[in-house]
Amino acid sequence: MTAESVEQPRWPMPPTDGYTVDDLFTLPDLPRHTELIDGSLILVSPQRWFHFTAIDLLVSGLRSTIPSHFKVAREMTIVLDQRNGPEPDISLIKAEARRGPLQTRFDADEVVMAVEVVSPESESRDRHTKPHKYAAAGIRHFWLVDMVSPDSHPVIQVYELAETTGTYALTGIHHDRIKVDVPYPIDIDLTAIDKL
Repeated sequence: MTAESVEQPRWPMPPTDGYTVDDLFTLPDLPRHTELIDGSLILVSPQRWFHFTAIDLLVSGLRSTIPSHFKVAREMTIVLDQRNGPEPDISLIKAEARRGPLQTRFDADEVVMAVEVVSPESESRDRHTKPHKYAAAGIRHFWLVDMVSPDSHPVIQVYELAETTGTYALTGIHHDRIKVDVPYPIDIDLTAIDKL
C-alpha cells in the first residue's frame, strides 16, 4: 500500500471570518463532539476513564435530587453566540429547554449551570476560555472538575456569576463530597467514583 492510496479526510477550507454555529450543525462528516470556539472547529480527543466516570458520577448525583423545573444533559452543544458553540461535559438546563429527542443544542439563556471535567488536551479551554465565555453569556453556575492523585478522586471548584462584575467568583472547593444549596440542594459522595 502506498501513501497515495491511503484515503485522507477532506476538510473544507475555513471561511475567512471563521465558522458559525450554523456551520457547526450543517457541515457533513464532522467528528462527534466537535465544538465551535471563536469561529474555529475544535475536534475532541478520546476521553480517559476518569473523565467518563466523573461525568457519570455527577450526572447520577445531580439527577438524584433534581427538582422538576430542571433537567441534566451531558455533552450537548450550548449556543453562546454565532461564533461559539461549546459542548460542556454536563449542563443543568431549564426543563422547558428540552424540546424533543432530535434536539442537538440549547441556547445559553436555557442553561443554569455548565460543568467541565478537565482533560489534558483541553485544559486551557476548560480552565480559562470556556468559563469566561459561559460567564459572558450569563450562565449563573459553573463547576470545574479535576482529578487529584494519588487516589484519582474528583475535586470540584464551584463558581457563581457575580452580578457586579459579570465574571465567576469561586464559592468553594469540594474534595470528598460536594454539598451545596445552589442551584438546588445537591449532595454527592465524590469517593463513590471508585465503585464505577
